[in-house]
This record gives sequence, C-alpha cells and structure tokens, in this order.
Amino acid sequence: MSAKPQAPTQLPDPDNLRDVLAYWVRLKRVEKGWSQERLAMESDLDRTYVSAVERSRWNVSLSNMERLAQALDVDVWRLLRPPCRQSNE
Repeated sequence: MSAKPQAPTQLPDPDNLRDVLAYWVRLKRVEKGWSQERLAMESDLDRTYVSAVERSRWNVSLSNMERLAQALDVDVWRLLRPPCRQSNE
C-alpha cells in the first residue's frame, strides 16, 4: 500500500515559478487525496512527468499547466501565484 500523500512542508521561493508551480500542484493533489499516478491519469500525463513537475525538474508548457489545473479543478493562474507568507508581526 502506498504512503499517504504529504503536503509540502515549506513555502516556495516566490521568485522561482517552477517551485511555485510544484508547491501548488502537490498541495492541490494532496488535498484531493490523490497519488501522483491518479493526477497523471486525470490530466493525461505520465506519472514520472507529474513527479518531475512536483520536484521542479521541468519547465512546464502552458498546455500541460492547463491539463494539471483542469484535473485539479483550479484556475491555471492560481498555480503560478506565490502563496502568502505568514508574518509574525
């Protein structure tokens, strides 16, 4: 049996869009309780490609961002918006 999907533990560098995309794809996938294999199936992409996206290893095309966003049920632009950092002030 596979391990339970884990949400990202760190916020991405807001200036690195590959890291931001990886953060959101993984977070949204985990929120749905999906494995990388399930996301790959839902987005018609290869599982190893989804894994590489979540590890910031690929420059992702707009077409593939659209596929991922549609599968995750989010607007594409949300996958590129840096998450808000919580301040202690």
